[in-house]
Amino acid sequence: MADGPYVDENSKLINTNLGKYTEISQGCTLENVFMGDYSYCCEYCILQNVTVGKFANIAAMTRIGATQHPIERASLHHFTYRRKKYGFDSQEDVEFFKAREENQVILGNDVWIGHGVTIMPGVKIGDGAVIGSGSVVTKDIEAYSVVAGVPTKKIKDRFPERIATKLQEIKWWDWTHEKIKENLKDFLINIDEFIEKHYESR
Repeated sequence: MADGPYVDENSKLINTNLGKYTEISQGCTLENVFMGDYSYCCEYCILQNVTVGKFANIAAMTRIGATQHPIERASLHHFTYRRKKYGFDSQEDVEFFKAREENQVILGNDVWIGHGVTIMPGVKIGDGAVIGSGSVVTKDIEAYSVVAGVPTKKIKDRFPERIATKLQEIKWWDWTHEKIKENLKDFLINIDEFIEKHYESR
């Protein structure tokens, strides 16, 4: 893979910035998205108003930043904010779309979003978190926690708190490409050994 982003020709990007070694697979739509280095999304994902950290793993058919309708209005239909499209006004509901864009989803570094997950607007997913397939995320998810369900419930911690804290202090995801390459074998060893080697030398 080249160090530039790869975007499948059948995917659509709107106001989106991609980092190095990123990959967007077939049939994806990304709008108002920033994606950090090495992150990827598999087929048929829709991301809107999302900031993605580095090394994020996003499985197929996920919906991140699922946009909402104005249920407080007399009608929640498109015509109340896509007014121009229906010939009701000369412009769209600018304030409505601005509020949508500002209600960002934040995905941390090294997260794993399972197949078919839906993440609602404004949610923050902590570093290293895992979200099980088919889940609906309506609230913030703690770093290094494993969650699943509709709505999500915590199943377990990926690592003990002491390990999770030290990993966030090591911030290996900010290492250079060369440093990761040099230390590749360390990602295969026991997590305690990884911490012992890299925590003190950070």
